[in-house]
Amino acid sequence: MHSASNAEASTAWPFQVRALTPHMGAEISGIDFSTDLSADTLQAVHRAFLHYQVLVFSAQHISPEQQVQLARGFGEVQIHVMNQYHTEGLPEIYRLSNLNEQGLPNGKHPDRGTLAWHTDGSWLRVTGHATLIYGEVMPEPGQGGQTHFCDMYGAYERLDASMKQRIADMRAVHNLDFSRTRRHAENPMTDEQRKIAPPVDHPVVRTHPETGRKCLYLGDHAQYIVGMDYEAGRKLIEELNSFALQADLIYEHEWQVHQLLIWDNRCLMHKATTYDPFTQKRVIRRCTVLGEIPH
Repeated sequence: MHSASNAEASTAWPFQVRALTPHMGAEISGIDFSTDLSADTLQAVHRAFLHYQVLVFSAQHISPEQQVQLARGFGEVQIHVMNQYHTEGLPEIYRLSNLNEQGLPNGKHPDRGTLAWHTDGSWLRVTGHATLIYGEVMPEPGQGGQTHFCDMYGAYERLDASMKQRIADMRAVHNLDFSRTRRHAENPMTDEQRKIAPPVDHPVVRTHPETGRKCLYLGDHAQYIVGMDYEAGRKLIEELNSFALQADLIYEHEWQVHQLLIWDNRCLMHKATTYDPFTQKRVIRRCTVLGEIPH
């Protein structure tokens, strides 16, 4: 079993690294992205990203422009089809806020789909690679609005041999309209958005293109299994998603204002936790980097 505390973790990093769980996650300090976006730094960050899957950076001021520039160090940055979330004059930024024009909580959750376990961009043919989220405003400590992560390498590795064999060649259809309607039906996709983002199919078991490790690749955007009865396929997807949620495979992140998180969508699921949108403020801005077609 791979763990973030094995010998590989003793690599000499050009920054401070503290492992967060035995399986994934590291807190990184000693980097200021507002002044250092050098190739050497980005290369080292990418190495840590592959090893730990989710990186938590010390609180620092990062402008939207700097966030986009940092994201471009990982690859092509997604222009999200849900253009109502674009902001800052930068279409690469996807901003989720529950504040009104006076800067007060408006009582509305901007995207309840984020409260379900998912992987960013799985509904695209070329799927999400890295996600970079910056916390502009966060609820008071202990008042919700956390982000949780689940290790899908570990989930796959714990399946029994018969289940691994059963799902080895299965493909699931991922559909943003399906998940959006389930979770946020009062603000559905437009016809134009549905046309731009049609359903796509991906392997249920994905081989990570850089590490070569296998993982489950499902989440809330996965609607049905190709070639399987719809309800039977739904049941299997929910069963596998639930199986993945083992306590020691989950990292629960309690945010500090102005923290930056970077994670690998190819081997993680994640979700936000609830907070009271009438009394608590939460504003995050996100960039998702596009990767490759899963195999």
